[in-house]
Amino acid sequence: MISSNVFSRSSVALLAVFAMSLPVLAADPAAGADKVRQSMAEVLPDLQLDEVTPSQVPGLYEVVIGQRLLYVTEDGRYLLQGSLIDLQRQKNLTEPRLNAIKARAMSKVGEDSMVIFGPKNAKHTVTVFTDIDCGYCRKLHSEMASYNDAGIRIRYLFFPRAGVDSSSYRKAVSVWCADDRNQAMTIAKTGATLEDKECSNPVREHLELGQDMGVTGTPALVLENGSMIPGYVPVGRLQAMLEQ
Repeated sequence: MISSNVFSRSSVALLAVFAMSLPVLAADPAAGADKVRQSMAEVLPDLQLDEVTPSQVPGLYEVVIGQRLLYVTEDGRYLLQGSLIDLQRQKNLTEPRLNAIKARAMSKVGEDSMVIFGPKNAKHTVTVFTDIDCGYCRKLHSEMASYNDAGIRIRYLFFPRAGVDSSSYRKAVSVWCADDRNQAMTIAKTGATLEDKECSNPVREHLELGQDMGVTGTPALVLENGSMIPGYVPVGRLQAMLEQ
């Protein structure tokens, strides 16, 4: 249930004005999408639009840029960033679309570029953006056996919060380049020193993907449906969420 306190009077007024300004929906959605692309290209020529589709609001189009979702009027004049709420149904229309976008992004990351703990036939799989030096990341990892015993497979993506060329970044590279990545990850998570190693690695790509998805802290958990949970989640609570 969406609380009536979510919207201020000014917000409602602005929404009303915006709704009145929406153009009439094109008879052909494809033609409308092309018009949005053309209009946005004139104003923001360097912006790459990955997907343009009609939203559930006539005259308003969903625009996907990377892992982000925006709304643009058919004439390309007005842009909205935020949650689109169906007040009549008391439903957030943006959240499930964003989750689907994130789930699709996760499916495109090959497991051969992840460090994975747990059997492939586990009941659930959770993808975790992790930082070697993050305290709660280490807590999560120290309970790995419990997650696996609960039927939860953990797939790690690297997210050194201090950025490229930081100590955490170099540790992530050393984990990836180790002969046994799982063992190296476990050793690094205890705070022990790893042998510095260099090789071709996906650390930068993981970091950029996390930034594009809006990750700001670690651990950041991405569930199978694409929903993202910031921070450490105890085994029991995570299992309950996955069983819903």
